Amino acid sequence: MASEQVATMKWYKHSDIIVAAAVMGMVVMMVIPVPTFLLDLLLTINITFSLIILLVSMYNNEPLQFSSFPSLLLIMTIFRLSLNVSSTRLILLNGFAGEIINQFGQFVIGGNPVVGFVIFLILVVIQFIVITKGAERVAEVAARFTLDAMPGKQMSIDADLNAGLITDKEAIDRRRRIQGEADFYGAMDGASKFIKGDAIAAIIIVIINIIGGFTIGILQRKLSLLEALNTYTLLTVGEGLVAQVPALLISTATGITVTRAASTDVNLGQQFTSQLLSRPRALAIASAALAIMALLGMPLIPFLTMSAVLGILAFVTKKAQDQQKIKMIEQAQDDEVEEIRKPENVISLLQVDVLELEMGYSLIPLVDVNQGGDLLDRVVMIRRQCALEMGIVLPPIRMRDNMQLKPNSYIIKVKGVEVAKGELMLDHFLAMSSGLIENGVQGFDTVEPAFGLPAKWVSANLREQAELAGYTVVDPSSVIATHLTEIIKSFAHEVLGRQDVQNLLDHVKKTHPAVVEELVPGLLTLGEVQKVLAGLLRERVPVRDMVSILETLADNARATKDTDMLLEYVRQALARNIVKQYIDADDTLHVITLDPAVEQIIRDSIQYTDHGSYVAIDPEKAQVIFKSLSAAVEEVSGRGHQAVILCAPVVRVYFKKLTEKLIPGLVVLSYNELEGRVNVQSLGVVSV
Repeated sequence: MASEQVATMKWYKHSDIIVAAAVMGMVVMMVIPVPTFLLDLLLTINITFSLIILLVSMYNNEPLQFSSFPSLLLIMTIFRLSLNVSSTRLILLNGFAGEIINQFGQFVIGGNPVVGFVIFLILVVIQFIVITKGAERVAEVAARFTLDAMPGKQMSIDADLNAGLITDKEAIDRRRRIQGEADFYGAMDGASKFIKGDAIAAIIIVIINIIGGFTIGILQRKLSLLEALNTYTLLTVGEGLVAQVPALLISTATGITVTRAASTDVNLGQQFTSQLLSRPRALAIASAALAIMALLGMPLIPFLTMSAVLGILAFVTKKAQDQQKIKMIEQAQDDEVEEIRKPENVISLLQVDVLELEMGYSLIPLVDVNQGGDLLDRVVMIRRQCALEMGIVLPPIRMRDNMQLKPNSYIIKVKGVEVAKGELMLDHFLAMSSGLIENGVQGFDTVEPAFGLPAKWVSANLREQAELAGYTVVDPSSVIATHLTEIIKSFAHEVLGRQDVQNLLDHVKKTHPAVVEELVPGLLTLGEVQKVLAGLLRERVPVRDMVSILETLADNARATKDTDMLLEYVRQALARNIVKQYIDADDTLHVITLDPAVEQIIRDSIQYTDHGSYVAIDPEKAQVIFKSLSAAVEEVSGRGHQAVILCAPVVRVYFKKLTEKLIPGLVVLSYNELEGRVNVQSLGVVSV
C-alpha cells in the first residue's frame, strides 16, 4: 500500500533520471574537486541516507520488502568512496576539508589525535570483523539453503495446486516469491563483499592521508613535526570517522536484513518486545539474580535499579497476560452465544447427513483408537470397497454417540431416517451357524443383523472351540461393518445424488470427453442419467464401467427418453458383469422361468403415460402369481441355489417392480442378458 502511494507522486515517474544522474555524479566526484560547502552537504546526505536505510531495514516485516537493498548497498559504497577521495584531496591540498570533518575531529576525539585514531580503529574492527563478517556468512548460508530448498518448495506448490488448496494465481505468486527469495539472498551474498572492501579501503585511506599529510605539511608548507601531526592527523581521523559512522549504519542494516529469515507481520522492534517480554517468569528470575548479585558485593545502585526494573516489567507483563486470557475467554463465550443466535446456525441444522451410524455409549471403544478400536479404519475400507465393487464414491459416514439408545445398541440412518439397528456384546464374539453343525457351543442366542442368520454371542475363551465346531466367528467391529456394508448396497440408489453423478461425469470427462459431451445435456439431462444409474444400483448392478453405460445411453437416447427402457438397454450392455454374479463354476445358471400366460398378463397390464409407464394388474391374478412365485423360490432355495427369475426383456422391469415389495432381493434377468456360453437350467415355473 505504501509503495503504491509513493508511485502516485509526480517525481516518481522521473526517479530513474534522478538515480542515473546521482550515480554519474558519484563517479565524477572522484576526478573533479568539490568545494568544501558542497562536501559538507554531501557528507550530511550520506549520514542521512545511511540512517534511513537502517530504520527501513528495522521496520520491514520480511527481507523481500527491501529487495533493492543489494543494489542500494553498492551505490552507497561508491558514494562513500567518492566522498573519501574528495575529502582526501581537500585535506592534502588545503589542510581543511569543511566544517563537518573539522567538528568531528574536535568534538568526537576531543582534539586528541591518538584517541581519535584508536576510536577509528575500534569502529573499523567492529564493522569489519563483527558485523560485516557475520552478515556475509549469514547471506552465504541463506543463499545456499534457499537454492537447495527451491525444488521442494516448488513440489509443495504443485501438490497444493493439484489438491485444489490454492488457485492458479496464488501458485504463480508463491513461485514468484520463492524465485525472489533466491535472487535476493544470492545478491546479498555478493553485495556483502562491498562492505568488506569498504572497511579495508577505509584503513588504507587513513594511512595514506596521514603519511601524505606529514609529507606535504613538513616539506611543502614548512610546518613543524608537531603542527603537521596535529593538523593532518586530526583532519584524517575526523574524515575517517565521518565515513565510518554511515558505513557502520549500513553494515548494521545489512546484518538486520539478512538475519530476518522468518517472515512476520510485525517490525523488528515489535518482534523483539513481544518475544522478550512474553515470559514474565524469566524476567522475574533475572530480577532475583541481579538482587542476589548486589547483596553479594556488586554495586548496589545499578544492580538494584535493574532488578527493580525487571521486577516491575515481570509484574506488569504477567498482569497483562492474565487480562488477555480473561478477554479471550469472554470473547470466546460471546462468540459462542453470538453463533447460537445467528440465523445461519439454524439453517445449518437443516442439512441431513446421507449416512449416519449412531451408537450407545458402551460401543464408543469401537471407534476410540486409544482403546484399540478399529471401526474408523473399517469404515474407510467400506468406502473403498464400495468404490471398487459398485463404482460410486460414498459421502462421509457420520458416526456419533446417542445417549438415548441402549448402551450396546446401534442404529443406521439413511438421510436421517432409521433403516436398520442391532445390538452387540463388546466382550464377546458372534458365532454364526451354517445350519449343519451338530455340536454347538454355549452362548447367548441372537440373530446376525445383516443377513438374519441364527447366531450366538460366545465369550472370548470359547472362540477357538466355536471355530473348531464349524461356526463362523467374527468380532463386534466386523458385525457393524458388515451390516453397514449391506445397508449401503441396499440403499445405494438413494445415496447417489445428482451432484454425485456430476462428479462421476467429470471424472469420465477427463479421459473420454466425447461421450460425456454428446450425452449431457444434449440427449439426456443430469436427472435422467441419475435415474438410470439409480435403477442399476437398486438391483445391485455395479456402475463402475461408466464409459459403457454412457455410450449405451447415447446410442439409445435418440429413440426413447423412457428411463425404464434405457435401463434395459444398459443392462444388456452390461450383461456379462450382471450374469457372472449368479452362475456356477461350470457356467450354469439356475433359473425360474415365467409361464407365457404370466408374461402376457403383465404385458396387458402395462399402462403408458406422459410421465412413464407402470403395471396395473388385477389383484386376484397378482395373488396367484405371488403364491406361485413364493413356492418356486422356496423350492430353489431348498436346493441350495439362489433364486433367479428369467423372463422376456419387455416384461423384466415390470415384473421386478411388481415383486419388489414381496421379495426385495429377488434377481430378475431377461433373455437378452444371457451369453451363449451360459448353460441355463430351469428349476421351476411361475404360472397361473
